[in-house]
Amino acid sequence: MKDSIMTDDLLKKIAKIELIVMDVDGVMTPGDVMYPGATGEIKTFNTKDGAGMKYWIRAGGRMAWITGRGGEPVERRAKELGVDELRQDVKAKRPVLDEVLETMGIAPKNVCVIGDDLTDLPMMYPCAMSACPGDAVAEVKDYVDYVCTLPGGRGCVRELVEVILKNSGRWDQIMARYLPEE
Repeated sequence: MKDSIMTDDLLKKIAKIELIVMDVDGVMTPGDVMYPGATGEIKTFNTKDGAGMKYWIRAGGRMAWITGRGGEPVERRAKELGVDELRQDVKAKRPVLDEVLETMGIAPKNVCVIGDDLTDLPMMYPCAMSACPGDAVAEVKDYVDYVCTLPGGRGCVRELVEVILKNSGRWDQIMARYLPEE
């Protein structure tokens, strides 16, 4: 695994990020799947990740989720968080990424992708920045620009959002909402 070092090249890329595209299972969730019976699949989402996504939106960012699985819990959480594009049950993610970028009118040079497994790698190739949770598979960790210290479903998305906002000069506008005026 390579270190996640903020090089001048990476900082230039970060400054241009408008859209974060993420996988769901293993990124937004710990990757566990529970089947309670006839009522359907259960997924757990981290509230710190959710807050990070809200901060991203407040700073003018946009989000897309492209996931190999799906279901009502994913749809519900995406709606709660204001996800711009949600694509579920996707087997080949790169063509869907291309479609999403065209629909949203965003160039790959303005996109960061976060994923945890081999199926996410094709989405990362054309984009400016790539990231993964701290517990992603080794091959993904070897490829990405930034390896989060936190695992999937345990705050890695919040961490990534903060890295982008803090290194692009957009974090102060988030903090201004929560600090007293001087």
